[in-house]
Amino acid sequence: MSDSTLTPQSSNSAKPMTECAPAKSGKGAAFWLAFGAMLVALFLHALDMCAISTALPTIIHDLHGGDKFIWVGSAYALASTAVLFPCSRFADVFGRKVVLLTSITSFAVGSALAGASQNMNMLIAARALQGAGGGAIFFMSNIITSDLVSLAERGTYQGYLVLTYCLASGVGPAVGGGLSASASWRWIFYMNLPVTGLAVFLVSVFLRVRAPEGSTREKLARMDWLGNALMVAGSTLTLVGLTWGGIHYPWSSAHVLVPLVLGIVLMAIFVVYECLIVAEPTMPLDILSNRTTLSANFATFVHGIASMAAIYYMPVFFQACKGALPVRSSIDTFPIAFVLSPFALISGILVKVVQKYRLVNLAGWVISVVGFGVLSLLRPDSGLGEQVGFQFLMAAGVGIVWTATVYPVLAPLPVSRNSAALGFFAFCRAFAQTWGITIAGVILQNQLKSKMPEAFFAQFPEGVQLDTLYAAIPTIASLPEPLRTEIQDAFADSFSVIWKVMVGFCGAGLLSVFLLKEIPMLQHTDETYGLKSKERPHSTVTDLEKGKDSHGA
Repeated sequence: MSDSTLTPQSSNSAKPMTECAPAKSGKGAAFWLAFGAMLVALFLHALDMCAISTALPTIIHDLHGGDKFIWVGSAYALASTAVLFPCSRFADVFGRKVVLLTSITSFAVGSALAGASQNMNMLIAARALQGAGGGAIFFMSNIITSDLVSLAERGTYQGYLVLTYCLASGVGPAVGGGLSASASWRWIFYMNLPVTGLAVFLVSVFLRVRAPEGSTREKLARMDWLGNALMVAGSTLTLVGLTWGGIHYPWSSAHVLVPLVLGIVLMAIFVVYECLIVAEPTMPLDILSNRTTLSANFATFVHGIASMAAIYYMPVFFQACKGALPVRSSIDTFPIAFVLSPFALISGILVKVVQKYRLVNLAGWVISVVGFGVLSLLRPDSGLGEQVGFQFLMAAGVGIVWTATVYPVLAPLPVSRNSAALGFFAFCRAFAQTWGITIAGVILQNQLKSKMPEAFFAQFPEGVQLDTLYAAIPTIASLPEPLRTEIQDAFADSFSVIWKVMVGFCGAGLLSVFLLKEIPMLQHTDETYGLKSKERPHSTVTDLEKGKDSHGA
């Protein structure tokens, strides 16, 4: 594979005369107001996604839906992942602003329905609608940033996006637990409504970006409807299989294997269709035609697995091994949220200052390997210093990589490919996060089955599944000794195996750095989707020519 920029011949669907403008160091009020509107929308998405976890037991009790608990979170994750590819194509065809406004509206309607839910089925459907809007908000915040800021100067702004996301992720569990305990879990959803109203106002008024010309009929004709349908169906079925596996059904059952296999087959058909048939593909295959972009997307995938395993299961560790209540466990994991965020920002700033990304990626992966390694040493009797220090190391590495992989994804490509490349990049991360939850859950389940004392299994003669193990966590503190200590040690040993496996994934990410080529980052943006307040240049030049000049190709 070549690491040079795309040639005109390989960019069969790129616009031949995309206007590009050199990046400017100063940003006016129009830029900051538009960027602030996106940060508000992104904060909403992340806060809601993370606030639900600590409130889930209360919600399940009120709506009598213990057998459907997994779908409250999974419906959101499934929908937010499935919309990423269609969203990238809609953004290219219809423009960024209309897609972002539609996304915020979908999120608001879903929030209202979720807050008013009278049963689990209604809540799950509302969460899916929320997820579709939230996933599109997350994607659009990244693509609009790439439209407004050149890759060479993007570091700081990328850091702001991750900082906002991680801040919301950090306070989300505490907000959810606090509202469910002192008020009502319904306010977790209702509180979104005034903020979504503010976001709609800010985006409508201040996000003044250009949109492609043409009639609605012409734009609809350009949509890759079959390709998007294949990808949505394939990714959804695959994620359903991963969600059911080991919790609702055994991994060897038809309920798990059929959606998994069918989903993978449909995604394979999607790749063939995009490569050989459709004229304007949602995922042009040339975005993966070079070693650097391909390796960076692989790194993004393994990072999604490791980061989500830590974010999702560290609170469970504190509940099972330290006897923490749900709200307290979210406070115990503050080092992750409040360390990950600034290191993500620092990572972006470093890339912007040195104009190189390989060394930053290398440092992030090395620290991640060390961080997950020491995390495997945590025990029920570990002190506060170890709990905070070990999480600090892991979160620092994860935070650095969180920001750093986007640069090698985009550096080899012309700016006209930003939307498609970022769509695949976002899909890799979201898809991997479900894998991270699943892989860690399978490890936890299998390890606990072999390490739990017989006195525990005697309480469940019909067999033990992952939801049974979760149900036992609140009762651990009331168990007599030595059974309580034996169970806490079993959980600690099982979590240690999870973190050691994550060391392996981070090691794979570390190896991927050696496949990256240091390519000069583009100094210009795609004016097709730029701010309306900016003057269009009098002369145009193809982004392919700009890219060739910038890379010395």
